[in-house]
Amino acid sequence: MINLEFVINTLSLGSLYALLAVGLVLVYGILKLVNFAYGEYLMVAGYAIYLSAIVGAPWWATLIIAVAASMLVSFLTEIAAFRPVRTKSMDALLVTSFAVSIFLQNVVLLAVSPRARAVPLPDFFSKTVVIGGAVLPLRNLLIIATTAVVLALLSFLMKKTVLGMAMRAAADKFTTTRLMGVPANFVISAAFLISGFLAGVAGIFWVGRSGSVDPLTGAAPLLIAFIATVMGGMNSPIGAVVGGFVYGLLFNILSITLPASMISYRDAFMFAIVVLFLLFRPEGIIRRGYTEERVG
Repeated sequence: MINLEFVINTLSLGSLYALLAVGLVLVYGILKLVNFAYGEYLMVAGYAIYLSAIVGAPWWATLIIAVAASMLVSFLTEIAAFRPVRTKSMDALLVTSFAVSIFLQNVVLLAVSPRARAVPLPDFFSKTVVIGGAVLPLRNLLIIATTAVVLALLSFLMKKTVLGMAMRAAADKFTTTRLMGVPANFVISAAFLISGFLAGVAGIFWVGRSGSVDPLTGAAPLLIAFIATVMGGMNSPIGAVVGGFVYGLLFNILSITLPASMISYRDAFMFAIVVLFLLFRPEGIIRRGYTEERVG
């Protein structure tokens, strides 16, 4: 049944998926790399919340530390792992992203525990509000508001600042952009930092939904981000946002239309929809011209 509760839940789910998808697309737009370590940036944010709570940090500091940790790990992986192989083949970059993902998973597995850890979050994450007769988790409203603010700031950054214009130019014609004097390392590092920021923000809400974190926490959001970008368009941040909301809408529609015995096959239906997109609309919902230019 489509009511206010369904609309709010769909918007909150789509908002979360949009944040994940945009973070993946920003790096892909420049390096043409699907960063399979992206989910681990989100996982790092979850463990940062867990460790910060252990030492007794206030909740506002805990959330800042989570986002900062995700950004730092994203930046360090770009410098230590991706930059040395950037001039190699695309296969080298792809394998490197898998290696980084496995490395980060094993770091937390050995340093913390292979078991899931409870993540304490502020009380308002678990509160509910009543709007129009519908009882809604306050967390869902926070996701929508946070995503709106983050995407507005990102839009301003990309359209009104020198860094944003350099990143957009690099995504279109990287070689030409470098010839115009834009430093390649700076632009790519900025893309990874912003990607880490988005993963950190999304990670707070993702972990807040389950209240726990484990070494494989990043696997599901990475898959969702990838599917959303395929649906929306791998070469467009706007397409990534659209794909995130479309994914959230389809996911919720399946949740209320599938019989109870088939709910467990919901992900299989989502994959079938993605296959249809690849067959009939491989460029995604938002069509954008692009070149397969390698970054060297």
